[in-house]
Amino acid sequence: MTDHESDRHHTAQGERTRRRIIDAATELFSRCGLWGVSLGDIAERAGLTHAGVLHHFPNREAVLLHVLSRRDELDAPLLTAPAPGHRGLVDDIVRMVERDAAAPDQVSLHVTLAAEATDPAHPAHEYFVGRYRNLRDHLVPALADLLGESGGPTPEIAAQQIVALTDGLRVQWLLDPGAVDMRAAVVSFLRTLGIEVEEPPGPR
Repeated sequence: MTDHESDRHHTAQGERTRRRIIDAATELFSRCGLWGVSLGDIAERAGLTHAGVLHHFPNREAVLLHVLSRRDELDAPLLTAPAPGHRGLVDDIVRMVERDAAAPDQVSLHVTLAAEATDPAHPAHEYFVGRYRNLRDHLVPALADLLGESGGPTPEIAAQQIVALTDGLRVQWLLDPGAVDMRAAVVSFLRTLGIEVEEPPGPR
């Protein structure tokens, strides 16, 4: 094996180990929150030593930031990327709840950490403040265009309502998934605002 091949091998191995750590932390944080999980717990769940985790992450908070960063990658179209027109942003909201319904671990992670992070001392407090602010700011111009002069809520209020609805649905769905249809609830609310949502094509 050449030096170049050896470097590539070690880099790939390091990335696989980092993914194991992040996967383990995601599972533990989703169940126990940040405060209920130690770096030793993450190491044990990942099948590593405490020192092995420290080789890749300096502390538990650094692991947390990488866990949150990976979730942001899933929500990037709604949080950062320009939607293909304001209608595209509405479609992104619906796709987000559809994805959530297939990813209970990610939903639990969001709900658990967001609740903890209401404490200003929590390491993820500023992250969630920024996340919700970005989401509202991304929604407002689209809603301003879609709502027009409807006489209903202002775009700012409608954005807050949509964020509150999706968060509340996540909690209810985790508690009783068989009784809650997140997609149907979001689509119904959007229609009360006068925003139509295309239904997916049925089976042929």
